[in-house]
Amino acid sequence: MADVKEPAVAEPAVPMEPRVPMEPGVPTGPDVPADAAPSSGAMSTRRLRSEDYNDYSSTDVTPEGSPPAGINGFARPESYQRFGESNGTTWYQTLIHLLKGNIGTGLLGLPLALKNAGILLGPLSLLVMGVVAVHCMSILVKCAHHFCYRFQKQFLDYGGTVMYGLESTPIAWLRTHAVWGRRVVGLFLILTQLGFCCVYFVFLADNLRQVVSSANSTTTDCQSNRTVTLTPTMDSRLYMLSLLPFVVLLSFIQNLKVLSIFSMLANVAMLISLVVIYQYIVRDIPDPSTLPLAAAWKTYPLFFGTAIFAFEGIGVVLPLENKMKNPRQFPVILYVGMTIVTILYISLGVLGYLRFGAAIQASITLNLPNCWLYQAVKLLFSFGIFFTYAVQFYVPAEIIIPPLVARVPERWGWLVNLLLRVVLVGITCVLAILIPRLDIVISLVGSVSSSALALIFPPLLEIATYYTEGMHPLLIAKDVLISLFGFVGFVVGTYEALVELATPAAVINGTSTSGQ
Repeated sequence: MADVKEPAVAEPAVPMEPRVPMEPGVPTGPDVPADAAPSSGAMSTRRLRSEDYNDYSSTDVTPEGSPPAGINGFARPESYQRFGESNGTTWYQTLIHLLKGNIGTGLLGLPLALKNAGILLGPLSLLVMGVVAVHCMSILVKCAHHFCYRFQKQFLDYGGTVMYGLESTPIAWLRTHAVWGRRVVGLFLILTQLGFCCVYFVFLADNLRQVVSSANSTTTDCQSNRTVTLTPTMDSRLYMLSLLPFVVLLSFIQNLKVLSIFSMLANVAMLISLVVIYQYIVRDIPDPSTLPLAAAWKTYPLFFGTAIFAFEGIGVVLPLENKMKNPRQFPVILYVGMTIVTILYISLGVLGYLRFGAAIQASITLNLPNCWLYQAVKLLFSFGIFFTYAVQFYVPAEIIIPPLVARVPERWGWLVNLLLRVVLVGITCVLAILIPRLDIVISLVGSVSSSALALIFPPLLEIATYYTEGMHPLLIAKDVLISLFGFVGFVVGTYEALVELATPAAVINGTSTSGQ
């Protein structure tokens, strides 16, 4: 969950090389890679019409038909070709970006997610969801390749691929309203990214509040588990309001080169924090026999929401493949990277739940001892999350703001741009204040938006893309089953998260938890 999730920036026109004909109604969306965007901070109507890009990957195009099938449904490696790209990302850089796009605050919430599923059912469910999530990513890439061949496109983003998928269905109504596929995907991407921003507000407030409240009792002894008397401090909502001006100023940074520097600092800070967290939780693990193998089914939907929140990295898949110097390596990178992510998720979730048991909190950082080393870890991770906010905010800002700025006189464009950024940041802060429970925010965002992008849309896209060409009934059944699983998780997970939100919360260690 990332969590430095690499942003995928929206542009209203898919950039095309002159040698490839450009058709009207070219799909666009927030999956266009961030580093393909202009670095200028100024927003203008020129951004909406810009076609100054020449670094998109492509497959060898043919007038019609699908790309030759290769291993696991991807196009054959030899079918890839770069157009105007001499400095694309290497396999190593792509792997790092993929890991960054899937590891984040969702990771820190997985120990509590396993509590909601059980010490046996939880890891097994995480493994299954990891396999399904990777399969859905491969479906998206395969369908994008199909339409690149069929329509001689150099690149298609998530929304554009869905739009062309709907245009390929035998149902006339879906073909007529195919453009709504792109719009719906864009909407869910906006909801997901703004949801991440809400999670960051709650995470920052909870961790800062705990550090401040236990400051007088913080020691240099990290071995003792003595009870700490917390100093009364502000409510977490007031911490969110205190952070708001700084986050607003951070959101004014619109140059991706500058943002990449903050992103790198955030990644280093969170990597160091994870290493320290791991070395602590592997020590002194108590007897796990008291932990339930499977939790009550009532809490399983909360596990689903948190897990899919963590696995929602599908939006970075097409941009990463597109930016590679040698895209034929991408299938292997995808499987290797997501295997590492899944192992990391399962290991931290299991070890965290084993170490803290029923006392596990919404973020494992909140369970760390009140000594200076682990207080520094909380601050370090908070530092990383703070700067990650700007990276995640870039995506919805680039989708929402440019069309609105284009409607005003150019001399007022910069002012409208800044005001809209203040409003969007304020909305994420207000939503976080209304839902100040980290575990519920993560589960709600995962159930509402991440499940749609990661589980529901890709299988339906595969059916829409290949049904008229003939699909095996078992393949259709598989796709329907995955999409149905995502839809049930979407409905039940959202319902249970809202029910938990309405449940009175007890305050433990300076953070809100459900009073179960």
